[in-house]
Amino acid sequence: MVITLKRREGMTHDEFTHYQRNIHRPLLMSIPEAQQYIRRFVVSYPVPAPNCPEPDYDSVVEAWFDTMDDLNALFLCENWQKTVDPDHKNFVDLSSTGSIISREEVVVG
Repeated sequence: MVITLKRREGMTHDEFTHYQRNIHRPLLMSIPEAQQYIRRFVVSYPVPAPNCPEPDYDSVVEAWFDTMDDLNALFLCENWQKTVDPDHKNFVDLSSTGSIISREEVVVG
């Protein structure tokens, strides 16, 4: 699963990054279902890139699962729904979030 995130209004990119790294991520990783079902978790942040347009997002999250059942088990569990998901409003512009559930196709490498 790939998720694109923009910071909520009134928050700087640095505040967004701090919140995601130091508050939200530990919250996610504290629930047993995250430990059980997530196989790989990667967060990418934009870096200065001369001659390139400003990024559309403040981070891109990759969450890897062994099966669709594992993905559903995480997102449907009580810990996700009552603890982790409600925290998104504290740092994410929920109206601009995008996601795709996909299968990776390696082209080079």
